Amino acid sequence: MDEELSNVNVWDEQDNAPSYYPEEEEGCGGTVVDKGMNALLPLLLLLLAGGAKLDQKAVSVPGDIVLGGLFPVHVKGERSPCGFQIYHRGVQRLEAMMYAVDLINNNSDILPNVTLGVHILDTCSRDTYALNQSLQFVRASLNNMDTADLECMDHSIPRPRHNYSGPVFGVVGGSYSSVSLQVANLLGLFHIPQISPASTAKALSDKTRFEYFARTVPPDTFQSSALVDIVKNVNWSYVSTIYSEGSYGEYGIEVFHREAQERNVCIATAEKVPSAANDREFDNIISKLRKKVNARGVILFTRAEDARRILQAAKRAKATNEFYWVASDGWGKQQKLVENLEDIAEGAITVELQSENIPGFDQYMMSLNPNTNKRNPWFQQYWEDTFDCILPDNLPLEVNTTFNVCNSELKLSQKAGYEQESKVQFVVDAVFAFALALHNLYVDLCKGYNRKGICPAMRLYDGGDFYKYYLLNVSFKDPAGSPVQFDQRGDGLARYDILNYQKLTNASGYHYRVVGKWFGSLKLNSDILVWNNNSTSPPTSACSLPCEPGMIKKQQGDTCCWICDKCEDYEYVYDEFTCKDCGFGNWPYPDKLSCYPLELQYMRWNTAFALVPAAFSCLGITATLLVISLFIKHNDTPLVRASGRELSYMLLFGILLCYLNTFVLLARPTTETCILQRFGVGVGFSIIYGALLTKTNRISRIFDSASKSAQRPSYISPKSQVIITCSLIAVQIILTLVWMIVERPGTRFYYPNRQQVILKCKIQDMSFLFSQLYNMVLITICTVYAVKTRKIPENFNESKFIGFTMYTTCVIWLAFIPIYFGTGNSYEIQITTLCVAISMNATVALVCLYSPKVYIIVLHPDKNVRKLTMNSAAYRRYNSGPSSTYTASSTHKGCEASEAIPMHNVAPNTPSRSSCTAGTGHGSHSSVEPAVEPSENVALL
Repeated sequence: MDEELSNVNVWDEQDNAPSYYPEEEEGCGGTVVDKGMNALLPLLLLLLAGGAKLDQKAVSVPGDIVLGGLFPVHVKGERSPCGFQIYHRGVQRLEAMMYAVDLINNNSDILPNVTLGVHILDTCSRDTYALNQSLQFVRASLNNMDTADLECMDHSIPRPRHNYSGPVFGVVGGSYSSVSLQVANLLGLFHIPQISPASTAKALSDKTRFEYFARTVPPDTFQSSALVDIVKNVNWSYVSTIYSEGSYGEYGIEVFHREAQERNVCIATAEKVPSAANDREFDNIISKLRKKVNARGVILFTRAEDARRILQAAKRAKATNEFYWVASDGWGKQQKLVENLEDIAEGAITVELQSENIPGFDQYMMSLNPNTNKRNPWFQQYWEDTFDCILPDNLPLEVNTTFNVCNSELKLSQKAGYEQESKVQFVVDAVFAFALALHNLYVDLCKGYNRKGICPAMRLYDGGDFYKYYLLNVSFKDPAGSPVQFDQRGDGLARYDILNYQKLTNASGYHYRVVGKWFGSLKLNSDILVWNNNSTSPPTSACSLPCEPGMIKKQQGDTCCWICDKCEDYEYVYDEFTCKDCGFGNWPYPDKLSCYPLELQYMRWNTAFALVPAAFSCLGITATLLVISLFIKHNDTPLVRASGRELSYMLLFGILLCYLNTFVLLARPTTETCILQRFGVGVGFSIIYGALLTKTNRISRIFDSASKSAQRPSYISPKSQVIITCSLIAVQIILTLVWMIVERPGTRFYYPNRQQVILKCKIQDMSFLFSQLYNMVLITICTVYAVKTRKIPENFNESKFIGFTMYTTCVIWLAFIPIYFGTGNSYEIQITTLCVAISMNATVALVCLYSPKVYIIVLHPDKNVRKLTMNSAAYRRYNSGPSSTYTASSTHKGCEASEAIPMHNVAPNTPSRSSCTAGTGHGSHSSVEPAVEPSENVALL
């Protein structure tokens, strides 16, 4: 099994690509010139320098011929290339290689007078790190290159800088396919053969890419065929598949799907497990499997850790008896994988590479201890991890805690958890394949060579030719008696054990039982096959079941098998194989055979969202009409005239228009109502705030002018005020007309989800906001004037009411904007908010500006007289300075009360406004009333 890890395409933080600087070649008196490798010289120098950067432990046993080794002794690190945790299976494979070398060196029939050495490195389960480590093998080969092609400037004999015991004739490893894919590319450049004991990726069989790669295990294509044979044997025709991300799972499941389709097996769903999947993703996979109720058979082509987490997810989902697992050798016969998950895994059928225990290897491992095994620099760590103790030599000098010190009597055994790893046989096979191929090469090239070691011809023999003519042609039986040979692609023989995870007959435990074998074809003993709950009857996992209403048939490839797939909620069944979208605004009937149009949603008058703002608006309209009636009835009274009748009626019309906008906004959207909405809201506000701005501006200009000169300010007459107000309103009307040209009025359908159709005016929320920017400017300027005129004499208290009106309006607008845009998903709340906000603005203006006047007109008509009121405090304040004059407003068309404004400090003998009446009532005649007392009324607004 290819113990695949996540592919890493970049160097890690602490495993950065080294800076390459070529070393000078020692051993020559001058510069070395390569006559035949000029093109490769930069690459060679790069590799040599890069390899020199490494400073890692290694197993180095000298010999006449050196075999390289790449094994995952440590797990992958998170912040560094290597993790600290030891990988027990990797240590066993390393020791298996050294054990095999010992057997060969002690066998006089294989490579007589030649000693095999090893140079074994740790890949740390990481492809980029393994590639960096492999540079050492390249260095070793280059340092043993043919010196006949090299010469020194002083004509001396070149010699290598480092004294290696022998060239690296080949490499055993790596374990993971991701590692082998990287290393094979590098070693192939230098014709260094490689044999992997565990990599099973299909891509490694491609000789155009990996010309000098071989393996003692078969590729996953055979395993996929074995899984299809199992599925057909138990009469399943409808299964789900789960596979790991990476070459192992993706290539394997690809072959399974292809062969399953050819043999009329339908795939219900195929789920990929990402390399960094979390528990939630595994739970989602189980959830998707459960939706395929008829596909009870599940094929796993996953890494071991992924298979365990799938079982854990099934346990969390309480799916104990829902699925029947058929797994690749990623699951195999690992006990740790099913620990505490036995009830979920019961009945599973797994495939494992057929392997036999190498006789003598267990005794070899059990004889090792940290004192006798000095060849393996990682054995001490392996020992400490196995027995959970610390060797005396590794104890820290100063300790504040108690450590479990390793006992000298400890020994590897089955009780201690030792078990021969399944790939040990394939490591031994790889070493023997190299040894026998080298032996055949030695016999052919070194006849008559009586010295110890290998002859020069063998030393210089091309690795590529050695791979093609010798390595691929070896055929032998290994120490376990299993045949070993390679096909033309360098793949090993495909032989698998079929295992069944069963409960022990007379015990509460579980075990893997061999129920069949696969060697080109399946031989399965169905009589001893046990499923969930000790059932011996094969479960049903068949396709082509009748589909329920609202579901369609989806065929898998060209087979007659289909799966029932549910149409989306908004789709209907067009025919038995097709779902069709009903389209926006339509929804399927319960039987999913056709669609009907959804009811249009808009504000209904019988809902609370409409009744509340409508009631509020009705009260406001009633109050406004009463105020208008009062003002018309008392139109010629001093109070109404002093209020500025023209602007007052414009204000009241604007307030009334704001209240009426509520009914336009609540009405069913049509082109007409949408046009009225655009004009009504903007124009209503512009009338109110245009009139208020004109009033506050007039008061401010009068008092600013009075403090500077006695000359009457311009444009303060009623006619001028009306013209100014109408001009301000016209700006809003023009802006609204431009808006209507740019964004045509009309209606549109809004779909917040597939089950709702809302009829709206063709107005975007942001467009509405921009349409009110002008009114916001009016409000802001009006508020500024209200602040400026807040300290005028108390008898001109209308400015204070205007100020309060504007402050309240600003607060309402500041609260309205976020609420309006925050409720965009609910049209009812949004429209209600808009209506209430408009009515509140109108109410604030109505109450603050007109309630004092209504109060006097209705309850205190005695105060509605043509006298100017002045309280004693105001009088004293404005008469405490030097003598000054009262300059009345221009008697434009007579001295109207609306134009009589005190123009600075008022002297005691200032004529009252009543002095104008004589001229008004008796032709050109004028009379002056006596000087008024401080307690008399001076001004009334």
